Amino acid sequence: MDPALHLDRALGRLGDGQGRIFAPKARAWRHGEQPVGGEAASLLEAVHWLQHDSGHPCRVPVGVVGPRQASSPQIETARRLGAWLGRLGLVVLCGGRQGVMEAVCRGVAQCGGVSVGLLPDAHWTAANPYVGIPLATGIGEARNALIARAALCLLAIGGNHGTMSEMAFAQQFGRPVFGLEDAPPVPGTVRVADADAALHAVARVVLALPEAAPAAPAEGRAGVAAR
Repeated sequence: MDPALHLDRALGRLGDGQGRIFAPKARAWRHGEQPVGGEAASLLEAVHWLQHDSGHPCRVPVGVVGPRQASSPQIETARRLGAWLGRLGLVVLCGGRQGVMEAVCRGVAQCGGVSVGLLPDAHWTAANPYVGIPLATGIGEARNALIARAALCLLAIGGNHGTMSEMAFAQQFGRPVFGLEDAPPVPGTVRVADADAALHAVARVVLALPEAAPAAPAEGRAGVAAR
């Protein structure tokens, strides 16, 4: 269940219903002298406000990882997540190649968002055609550690040994990892039911809120991001 958030757009304040006010620049909750009025806001509406209207958007990218040889459901899940993340104004970080990486970049591009591809190759031309910012590292699979280190959190959509390494690195670096679509069973990974649940999990990380209890899949929960 989403937390009870309230957004006062006129005063530029987000409250959590417990007397706390969100400080966008610090991405932290602080107790305020007065409760926040205004409209009730969903998690995704709050993130959209943070990224587009608060003046202090979260600039740390959300990492999305997965296999180059991906299934059709994995491709579609990655594309949908890319589109939602792009609409919210969150930067997406991936490996810049094909499969899940290309699909998530395609979703981001369709919504005018920003994707960054950390390529293992020595030249940017190895990037898929939808990467917004291709960065050729020339360090091979060692770039997996860079993705995990640079991400605010990690979404693993399916995967193989390369994806497992990124998930394990993220765990080592203290980054939340969410797995779906048969992601490898790396210890510490939080399993989410579908793309919608993954998006809400990311929103909680962006807003520095505790992890929610697992919920059953539901249609249409993406709210503002799906429009």
